[in-house]
Amino acid sequence: MNTIDKIFEIDKKKTVEKITHFIRTYFNMAGVSKAIVGLSGGVDSSLTAMLTINALGKDKIIGLILPSNITPRRDIEDAKMMAEWLGINYHQIDITQIVEDFKKALNTSDKITIGNVMARTRMILLYGFANQYNGIVLGTGNKTELLVGYFTKYGDGGVDILPIGDLYKTDVWNLAKYLDVPERIVKKTPSAGLWPGQTDEGELGLS
Repeated sequence: MNTIDKIFEIDKKKTVEKITHFIRTYFNMAGVSKAIVGLSGGVDSSLTAMLTINALGKDKIIGLILPSNITPRRDIEDAKMMAEWLGINYHQIDITQIVEDFKKALNTSDKITIGNVMARTRMILLYGFANQYNGIVLGTGNKTELLVGYFTKYGDGGVDILPIGDLYKTDVWNLAKYLDVPERIVKKTPSAGLWPGQTDEGELGLS
């Protein structure tokens, strides 16, 4: 680690304490029963789920795995592995047919349009569960994504709170390692999985 890294490295213990306190405070203030988190098999959603468990306990969180026909098998397996490793209640719902119905209604196969439809479909399902179980939706976006506008309005940007929204992506990786998120998830190339071969780095044009 060089000098610059040391200057900007977050205090991991204090960061975990602050975020878990924030989640717990908002949850209690809202007077709800469940925290709903979308699990993609990536590091952001895995870290968010872990922090939520630290704040509320396993029985207060519901994980949703929402793949489509283009979602890599490994992502589905990693999301299920994470949910089972954490010991939380989770549901897997394939959104392929819903997206196909939107494609037909819109009469388009444009990848950007359909990618945003996927993100918004997932958020509808997350809020559907929140309504059913008297819950709130916890987003999984980080500060790097927010600063460059890398999210879908009314999709992954439509949430009640963003527990890791003040962590840069490098902070997310460091905190995930600190909390022992499985290495295969931490080291995975970030992707929203909105079309085949899509990666965050490829879209943003930076590593």
